[in-house]
Amino acid sequence: MYTFITLALPTVLLASLAGSTTPSRLDKALNEVTVLEAPVVEVATPEEEVAAEPEVSCVGCTANETETLEYLWEYGIKDRVALATIMGNIKQESNFTANICEGGARVPYNRCYSGGYGIIQWTTSNRYYGLGKFAQRYGGDPSSLATQLRYMVEEVQWKRAANTFKTPGLSVGSYMNAAYGWLGWGIHGNRTYYANHYLNKVQIN
Repeated sequence: MYTFITLALPTVLLASLAGSTTPSRLDKALNEVTVLEAPVVEVATPEEEVAAEPEVSCVGCTANETETLEYLWEYGIKDRVALATIMGNIKQESNFTANICEGGARVPYNRCYSGGYGIIQWTTSNRYYGLGKFAQRYGGDPSSLATQLRYMVEEVQWKRAANTFKTPGLSVGSYMNAAYGWLGWGIHGNRTYYANHYLNKVQIN
């Protein structure tokens, strides 16, 4: 007894073997063939590591010192020596006390009747009244640290020194020369000593 096995051949092939496929029928058959697309395999690539932005801190500093340092950092001064030099000058001027009138009185802005006032002891009439006008224009308190920091970097005297402060790799002496042009102090005092003092406190991580 013989068992016949029927092979299921593609229609196109059967028709071709039978010799009955015309070109038009062949084209039609080919058009009906389903083309299976190869699956798209997504290759996972490792995520690129983004370098963390450095941060600045002030070891053992007061709240006002820390606020000032962070403001200078956000302003764009990234060199530790430059930061320490600016901090040393502000300490010499006011010990970071915003509501201090020259001589030591702690009073509101409008009750400092002579001498300098604020964190950098604004003394000349243009600079002293400039602080008051700036505070009025932007709705700030001229006796506050936040307003005085904003006013400080808007002054033309600061802007002349800012490029030096933003230049990395200079010495304390170079930054101190820029600070002199910014503040125009009469007495150097302990400015360099304080600058070196902050070099031990300012850290960039």
